Amino acid sequence: MHTMHTIPLVASTRGYPGSGNVVENVHMGSVAVVDRSGKLLYSAGEPHYMTFTRSALKPFQALPFLLAGGADRFGFSRPELALLCASHSGEESHVRTVQAILAKIGLDESQLECGCGVPLYYEALGLAVPPERSWTALHHNCSGKHSGFLAWCRLHDVPAEGYVEQSHPLQQAIRARMGELAGMPEADLPVGMDGCSAPNYAMPLSRLAHMFARLAQGGADPIYGSAMGELFDAMTGHPDLVSGQARCDLAYMSAGAGDWVAKVGADAVQTIGVRSAGIGIAIKIADGAKHTLQTATYAVLDQLGLLGQQQRLLLEDYRQPLLTNVRGTVVGDVRACFKLQRA
Repeated sequence: MHTMHTIPLVASTRGYPGSGNVVENVHMGSVAVVDRSGKLLYSAGEPHYMTFTRSALKPFQALPFLLAGGADRFGFSRPELALLCASHSGEESHVRTVQAILAKIGLDESQLECGCGVPLYYEALGLAVPPERSWTALHHNCSGKHSGFLAWCRLHDVPAEGYVEQSHPLQQAIRARMGELAGMPEADLPVGMDGCSAPNYAMPLSRLAHMFARLAQGGADPIYGSAMGELFDAMTGHPDLVSGQARCDLAYMSAGAGDWVAKVGADAVQTIGVRSAGIGIAIKIADGAKHTLQTATYAVLDQLGLLGQQQRLLLEDYRQPLLTNVRGTVVGDVRACFKLQRA
């Protein structure tokens, strides 16, 4: 159990008009901020907290495909590369781009093994889900990643069936690359099944932050420069495809204006790489409370001095969001309650 090393990161409050607010819930967590060499600069809680990376891993799951020349082989565009890294919302532009990827590799949605569900678009925008609609695997937030998985299979002329299994050559190639990136023996990377059925890996938060510091430097990465550069350029150039309307990664990459690369993960993981500062940031809320994650992230960016006036305006909704009841009455708020410590 790692929770003993976490600290309170975010509190939610409750009150009554005119009576003031009282802390109702406290959410523990950890933060790691590292430089391009992996040196820890700042932290909160346990910076080496072992956590599943979830969708924060997606850019790096695409690395084996890019390193093998797959993007050139199939003529993938920059927007299509962005979809390989996406937790998209199932908007029309997202679905069309996944279809374009599948067409280029000569496959269709029936080969996707991610399952299907209601697109994130509705939750993000607070819209009711149309009862008459049905969904396909194309609408799954991981369908871009899975289309990249299929592209790797086509590139290497291996069977696509079962590509999410640990024993498949694709997943073995990804695991080997994850070990290299995390600076850990493959055997020391705990594996779990992600929501989309693909293997996912746990690693110390500081190692995940280091991976994003490296992604942020893009083409300057000493080992994977060309591929890292392609991924950084695709994600920062098309944050709307990596994320979606009213979603956090679109907000952060828009605020960063080409300098920040961001990727959220399920169960309250947020990562950001900042090119100009040469840093990577990884944040984990221990209980997985996603409604608190962006308040913690805003506080980290603020305490690191990364928020100018424009960034504050764009990210204000995350600073101290109000909590309302079903009638729309304000009943409390969510606020950060930690200070980063210099390493």
